[in-house]
Amino acid sequence: MMSLNDITEGNSFMRVFITGASGHVGSALVPELLHHGHSVVGLARSDAAAERITGWGGEVVRGDLDDLDGLYAAARAADGVVHLAFRHDAMQAGDRSGAAETDLAALRAIADALAGSDKPLVGTSGTGLLAHTSLDRTGTEEDFLPSGYRIDAENFVIGLADKGIRSSVVRLPPITHSTLDHQGFAPSLITFARQHGVSTYVGDGSNRWPSVHTLDAARLYRLALESAPAGTRLHAVGDEGIEFRRIAEAIGAGLELPVRSVDAEQAAEYVGFLASFVALDNPTSATRTRELLDWQPTHLGLLADLADGHYFRTAN
Repeated sequence: MMSLNDITEGNSFMRVFITGASGHVGSALVPELLHHGHSVVGLARSDAAAERITGWGGEVVRGDLDDLDGLYAAARAADGVVHLAFRHDAMQAGDRSGAAETDLAALRAIADALAGSDKPLVGTSGTGLLAHTSLDRTGTEEDFLPSGYRIDAENFVIGLADKGIRSSVVRLPPITHSTLDHQGFAPSLITFARQHGVSTYVGDGSNRWPSVHTLDAARLYRLALESAPAGTRLHAVGDEGIEFRRIAEAIGAGLELPVRSVDAEQAAEYVGFLASFVALDNPTSATRTRELLDWQPTHLGLLADLADGHYFRTAN
């Protein structure tokens, strides 16, 4: 197994370095890239992660987001980089600033390696950030905030277009769903509902959440890597906005549990760390993304995926 400093030159297709390669979206992206002729070098911080990546046909470098020298070396040797990893464990434990600082430091190391190369770097952000822009309409790829939690990293990546890097950012919706989703917002909402014996929404539940199937998101990352113009924000959105009440009802149906409205103050009791998210109104368009990269979601929407039942057979 290679170390982070042992990556060699790639073949005729892109040699892609991926952080977070063994995670939810990575588990779809690695096979997607390999199927289209690229080779993959995935960052792994554990034996289990390494086994997942090699099992799909990728190569492995051992390390984590704190190994800045290693990230630099891996990015320097690659033809392109996709940055998926994030310290979600720290975020959920309440250390939002620490998670964001780690993310930004990792991106700076990768950017230093790619500067002036015109190689692609695809970063990751979220459509949920647009819920804080006080829009009175559906959010678009042109909408952004000047600074803030995870926003600084998004803006940093977009700014790398001026540093000779073909940079782009894929904004993922709050729920990226599929049989590969084991720790995202959908499994978390299901777990909370099961624990409390009720599926909940805030107020009248008319606030809207976008969503996307994991396989559709993975295809967008590949297209961004291959051809997104420098400085591009992209939306991995299949469903533009589903009323949260309907999501809660689908979870209630899947678990055969009642569905109940709660007020904002009660949300933490029922959905834990998701309390600050469940009332957000985040309708989001992907029109520009679809036109720019000829990307069309083809897999199940969220409500159909929940009705399929796999989430309720596997959730703990």
